[in-house]
Amino acid sequence: MLFNSFIFLFAFLPVTYVVFWTLRSTRARYVWLTITGYVFYGYWNPKFCLLMAFSTLVSYTAGLGLAKWTDPRRRKLCLVVPIVVDLALLAFFKYANFAVDTTRQVIHFLGADVTLPHLNIILPVGISFYTFHTITYIVDSYRGVIRPTRNLFEFSTYVSLFSQLVAGPIVRFRQIEEDLENIGTADRTRWIRVGVSFFIVGLVEKVVVADSLAAFVDPALARYTELSTLGTWLAMLGYSFQLYFDFSGYSTMAVGLGYLFGIRIPQNFNSPYKSLDPSDFWRRWHISLSSCLRDYLYIPLGGNRGGELKMYRNLMITMLIGGLWHGAAWTFVVWGAYHGMLLVLYRLVARQWDALPVVTRQLAMFLLAVIGWVFFRATDFGMAATLLRQMFWPTTGLNVAEPLLAAGMLSMAAWWAMVGPNAFDMRHEWSWRRGLALTAAAAACLAIIAGSRPSPFLYFQF
Repeated sequence: MLFNSFIFLFAFLPVTYVVFWTLRSTRARYVWLTITGYVFYGYWNPKFCLLMAFSTLVSYTAGLGLAKWTDPRRRKLCLVVPIVVDLALLAFFKYANFAVDTTRQVIHFLGADVTLPHLNIILPVGISFYTFHTITYIVDSYRGVIRPTRNLFEFSTYVSLFSQLVAGPIVRFRQIEEDLENIGTADRTRWIRVGVSFFIVGLVEKVVVADSLAAFVDPALARYTELSTLGTWLAMLGYSFQLYFDFSGYSTMAVGLGYLFGIRIPQNFNSPYKSLDPSDFWRRWHISLSSCLRDYLYIPLGGNRGGELKMYRNLMITMLIGGLWHGAAWTFVVWGAYHGMLLVLYRLVARQWDALPVVTRQLAMFLLAVIGWVFFRATDFGMAATLLRQMFWPTTGLNVAEPLLAAGMLSMAAWWAMVGPNAFDMRHEWSWRRGLALTAAAAACLAIIAGSRPSPFLYFQF
């Protein structure tokens, strides 16, 4: 089920909202949010609800053990078992074919003739996100950062919360623990206007901006070998903004939906194309993921401790795994390595880089990000090499369709992403002017949705 679909906007969401606020007890609201989370998830493929339920029960049981036992060996067992189970499930569904295909390529490269079949595995939507939810919960429980909940439905609400279930943000239990604990006494009117405002802004990001960019980006990249240098740049610039507004739009809508149910979901994007350097970029882009990688991987590896060489090693390992998390392909690994190298190089030349004018640093960082998105978008290294060659070597060929319209959309997207305010910079207190503007924006989104097929979010595939 998509946020930008009529069945969600006019059936699922109203029913979920009305019933939730009709219920009075904390337990009833936990149960209802759990049920609606599974309905939302099962709308795509019901059988994978069992997989999420299994992961939830394993982590919940381990949390009970961590709350009960003080013996180090038992606590270690409660830490290791659920993480191994979660990672094993993620590895099988997301990376099994990647491992088989890589093994086949290596064997053929060595000259052997061995046939390895491609497995018929369907990747469950959102498995990367809810797996991170359960893992961070267990690790934080083990570290004593949070006290594991004894309420199964509170924990299942956290894991299956429909607003951030299938495409993030990656919300840690401690970030919404207070709101979950107080959900039975939440005030329906306290955040309703803020929630509606966030949701409509996110809907505009997705439907008006991202999908409009996709109208010329997707056809152009489908014929990438025929593009000219100008056409390639327009396509990749368009994709850079499309990806940002698509994912930022989903995260912004998730925040708005959270507010509607009394749950404050943290910011996931902070105008990343305003970044002045690679470190700044990862403080702003997909904040929930980058902070998880920092706290649960980079720092445990040693972080900045142990000298510069170990710090660079830790950065590279973290970014390589971060790249692989995004997708089971070597292009994602190279994208992660690319950003790891940018972080390392910035550490080496930070003093000289920071002395440059602000505008120069922002534009340079944006250009570096666009180059990285080539590997992120490419289906293979051949496509990536072709796009990069066409971008930096004068090439004749096709332009994007409707170049004037594309230039207009790119200009609007560039202003909003690189100059204008993001959703958290905006004021969400309502006045008649803002109410009128939001109503008009919502009407425009509904008109676009009615006139076209709802498009899925790009991060569903990761």
